[in-house]
Amino acid sequence: MNRYPRDWPLTSARIRFERASGRCECTGRCGLARPGGRCPAVQEQPHPDTDSVVGLTTAHLNHQPQDVRAENLLAASCAICESTMGTTGSRARSSPVTVDRTKESAMKTCVFCAIAAGEAPAVIVREWPDALAIRPRSGGVNDGHVFVLPRVHVQDAGTDPDVTAAVMRRAAELMTELPAANLITSKGEAATQSVLHLHVHVVPRQADDGLPLPWTPQHAARAAVQNGATS
Repeated sequence: MNRYPRDWPLTSARIRFERASGRCECTGRCGLARPGGRCPAVQEQPHPDTDSVVGLTTAHLNHQPQDVRAENLLAASCAICESTMGTTGSRARSSPVTVDRTKESAMKTCVFCAIAAGEAPAVIVREWPDALAIRPRSGGVNDGHVFVLPRVHVQDAGTDPDVTAAVMRRAAELMTELPAANLITSKGEAATQSVLHLHVHVVPRQADDGLPLPWTPQHAARAAVQNGATS
């Protein structure tokens, strides 16, 4: 039986990326002494003790997954803190996770990571603790077209559901300001993903704007074939 609330992915993402700013919140509950009192592990960065890439999860201090009060939640579970403290809903690891060198290399060359870190130029439309909205460098398909992307490196919408949910929430905030719009993301080159860092397109629409969706030509061709067969 699933005892997690329906909005748990959003709650977890808010704890990890808004409140904790992507850094482990453990201050000694794991039993390890930390300089400055707080674990230095940062999401998607090599752990200072193990060199393994950190993947934060949200711990329930009372081990009750239905209890999502902020004071009961801790963005703690880097590999070391989790293995010592344990979390509900995920298996406590007794050894550090394997370093993903391919992922680390991707982060170093990712243009969206560079923009999020302030190391590459971009026209930033909106900023949040866990995400930002930018204008496409090409100018986009119309004047209001923006990308919403997470500050942490996640390859696509299927990599980390919590991060994807948080990005979708930010995109939805922009959508509330538009009378009509498309919300589109892609996973993989076969689905037209060209930058392998999760991003969501928010595209304002209006009647007769002449802007086709990627699959509009295929729909039109299929309809033409069907109409020809029935005429």
